[in-house]
Amino acid sequence: MRPHVDQRQAQVLALVRERGSVRVADLARELGISPVTLRRDIEAMAARGEIHRMHGVISRVERRPPEASHARSPERPGGRAGLVIGMVVPTTEYYYADVVRGAREVVEARGARLTVGLTRYLPGEDRTQADRLLSTGADGLLLTPNWEAGSPGCGEGVWTAGLAVPTVLVERWAPAGHPAAALDRVGSDHAHGAALAVQHLAERGHRRIALASQETPTTARLRSGYEAAVAALGLEPAPPWPAAGSAEPLTVAERFARTLDYLCGAVTEGGVSAALVHSDTDAIMLIPRLQARGVRVPEDLAVITYDDEVAGMADVPLTAVAPAKREVGARAAELLLDRLGGAGQDGPGQHLELLPRLTVRS
Repeated sequence: MRPHVDQRQAQVLALVRERGSVRVADLARELGISPVTLRRDIEAMAARGEIHRMHGVISRVERRPPEASHARSPERPGGRAGLVIGMVVPTTEYYYADVVRGAREVVEARGARLTVGLTRYLPGEDRTQADRLLSTGADGLLLTPNWEAGSPGCGEGVWTAGLAVPTVLVERWAPAGHPAAALDRVGSDHAHGAALAVQHLAERGHRRIALASQETPTTARLRSGYEAAVAALGLEPAPPWPAAGSAEPLTVAERFARTLDYLCGAVTEGGVSAALVHSDTDAIMLIPRLQARGVRVPEDLAVITYDDEVAGMADVPLTAVAPAKREVGARAAELLLDRLGGAGQDGPGQHLELLPRLTVRS
């Protein structure tokens, strides 16, 4: 039986600490796992600050003695050596890879260290990971809670406002009146991003534009921006997104089939000639299936994707809206470090929204 991911990563960490450094290819052979699986483990462990990674080799992280953990660094007057920033994110892949990268660059440039906890969107895991990072010495938290709508539901997330260290929400928001609304936060203005796409398509003559987005923490903001732009530009409404037919959550395959059916019907019966599709991977999978059902792209349906992770790698590169992911992570880290001892320590709370950009491709 294959070892669980936690056991596998513990094996890797033990071997690296024992030997100091080891080649990734040799380690994969020794552990009997694929290089792809090992690289995923290494990425997660490096993001948590457990190992160093460089050119096919990983090495152990040398720990500072405890008495020196909060000394000032003469080489980095803008930061404090020994500060530990904990970051809780759903994953270090896809969208959040750049968010973590941006945070890490700022944290390390200011002489601190970033440690990462992953939740994989599991219920309650965000609090578990936050508590774990705090128990191991995190001085502040960058926090992306598992809020399905991007904001907390009724009675949800109150714990985030009671943490004992400075905390910045990342790509999450809390409504006015919720205790977490007083927290600093940095995120992407997804409503603006959706409106950019609608405006771009309207300028090219499209009068009925659809939004196809599965239920993710981004969807509510996308839909508000999409609907606002449709109204502001005087466009014709697209057919409504289909309501869930069951109280049970849909499987990935069922959600994908629902999106495909919706777009086919919107074009053939609803007069839709363009769509904003979230995300890139959904769009790339949908396009050949749309064409197989007689919907030509872009002749019958012009497509803009949201996220811009892999849109440029499609066989026909796709125009996409690109949230400023790395900048979100960087600005969140800067804000938190300032709270921990810089110019913003006693300043007012901040809610920062960075505007996505539209990348136009032929």
